[in-house]
Amino acid sequence: MKKQFFILATFFMSMLAVAQPASERARMEAERKALQQELKAMQKEYSKVAGQRKVTLGQLNALQRKIAIQDRYIGNINNEIKVLSDEVYLSTLEINRLQRQFDTLKQQYARSVVYAYKNRSSYDYLNFIFSANSFNDALKRVGYLRTYRAYRQEQVANIKETQKAIEERKAQLLGKKTQKNSALNNQKEQLAVLADQRKEKDEVVSKLKSQERNLSKEIASKKKRDNQLKGQIAAVIRREIEAARKAEAARLAAERKRDAEANSGTTTTTATPKKGNTSKTFKPLNSSDKDIALNASFEKNKGGLPWPVDNGVVSIPYGTSKIDQLDFDNPGISISTPSAGTTVKAIFDGEVSAVSNTGDGVMVMIRHGKYFSVYSNMSSANVSKGDAVRTGQAIGRTATADDGSGGQLDLIIMQEYKNINPTPWLRR
Repeated sequence: MKKQFFILATFFMSMLAVAQPASERARMEAERKALQQELKAMQKEYSKVAGQRKVTLGQLNALQRKIAIQDRYIGNINNEIKVLSDEVYLSTLEINRLQRQFDTLKQQYARSVVYAYKNRSSYDYLNFIFSANSFNDALKRVGYLRTYRAYRQEQVANIKETQKAIEERKAQLLGKKTQKNSALNNQKEQLAVLADQRKEKDEVVSKLKSQERNLSKEIASKKKRDNQLKGQIAAVIRREIEAARKAEAARLAAERKRDAEANSGTTTTTATPKKGNTSKTFKPLNSSDKDIALNASFEKNKGGLPWPVDNGVVSIPYGTSKIDQLDFDNPGISISTPSAGTTVKAIFDGEVSAVSNTGDGVMVMIRHGKYFSVYSNMSSANVSKGDAVRTGQAIGRTATADDGSGGQLDLIIMQEYKNINPTPWLRR
């Protein structure tokens, strides 16, 4: 019983696996192609900073991102190898099952041939028919002989079909083994690439450690600038919220006045405020039709917002970073450019909420409904508070980077008072 159950289970497993669903294979292939394109783009980005005479945080960040993509690429290859290994194993089981079936069919056919040989004369067939007890019995015997002849023909057809199926399975198995060997060779090559990348990363980290004194000054300078920015940004957002509240209060007062004038002379009718405009439900940065449409459009473009500079790379990522004993928290992303004076562009439509000097650079803050984009460490700005800006419009130029290696822009995106990571919002 257990043996029969195992054979049945093996059969169904092989049937499910004779081949991986086409959708899964297509998904893995599409993912691999996307990763190859991402690696190519990342290598192009890294080449912009790899040749710099002075090792920078930009090099380290680019290397870390390249290693992360390489890890994902190798993971994709490992998944392919696992799928192919499963297919090779289950195809082998299927071939063995077909071979046993083929052997059984040959044995059955051999027995039928031997029997036919022993009863090969026409006399034997006629004697078998005419020895019947009745006419109906004779007819049954004639039908039996016809069925027996058809059975032998069916045996031959089954043997040929099974033999053909075995040959097809063997060809598929050979193809899967070839694909697996190719994937294993690719895995070996990519692991070697990953090892080189990690070695290069260790060298960059080592060089950065040797520059710890200068690096700590750069980080301290950025922390100081970030702290100044936090206060300025919070003040601007408070001002925008307060202005929206005042505008809403004025709108409600005017509405009540109109209602009172319209209902003058009656004592039973009272002014009815518009639904959703009470103090409990009112959202200052998401109340007007314009703001609601702008917020929806901004969110819809997540992953497709243009970069604020051309030819720039992320030198310091969003969030917490650590190098040896140095750690820092970036409220946005720092983007390095080949040189200072690079044009800075608005990442989305909006209105300039503030333009101010942060002590060592210029800051421009643009409101997009309840979202804000902040561009700092700029040498100059060519927009003013209250200006309407369009996506891709030039708003200023980058200042010199903290390490003096080129230009740098600090980009922050906020949802009201909350910092959010700009990277997933920008177009790759």
